[in-house]
Amino acid sequence: MVSRLSNEKPIVYETKEHHVRPDSSKTDVLSLEPIDHLKIFDILFCLDLCCVIKNIKDPERPSSLEHLKVLTKDSVEVDDDKSYVRVTFTPTMKLCGMTTLIGLCVRVKLMRNLPGRYKVDIRVAPGTHATEAAVNKQLNDKERVSAALENPYIVEIVDECLSHHLNVA
Repeated sequence: MVSRLSNEKPIVYETKEHHVRPDSSKTDVLSLEPIDHLKIFDILFCLDLCCVIKNIKDPERPSSLEHLKVLTKDSVEVDDDKSYVRVTFTPTMKLCGMTTLIGLCVRVKLMRNLPGRYKVDIRVAPGTHATEAAVNKQLNDKERVSAALENPYIVEIVDECLSHHLNVA
């Protein structure tokens, strides 16, 4: 897939235990379940309502974005009343060549799992990437995202990152 790694030896962190959320299957089908930053974090790190953990995989290695501290619970902001979600992620290095792809994976994961009423804003943490402004512009431009998702090679990589089984402790 990638012949040369952007970051040869990233720091891999231990993850904390995931919180247990109340069972939302007992709520009325027509009621709107409030969404908060923990729900978004669940969406980013879980694939179904049973929360079977299948972390978003780093495009270059078998580590999750959570294990690399690219994404944390604190990096997610939600205003449910305004239907707004912001995810700010931190690349492992200032010249990471996978930054746009990582942001695209986060966007696609949310597009596939959030109700359509939400405006999603994906950002690189300030000062953490050499081309931060350009990456932010690309990740939040609907036409650029749409064009990227028309490329079968990019979709294949995104799907692999979203569905890959990780065996990382």
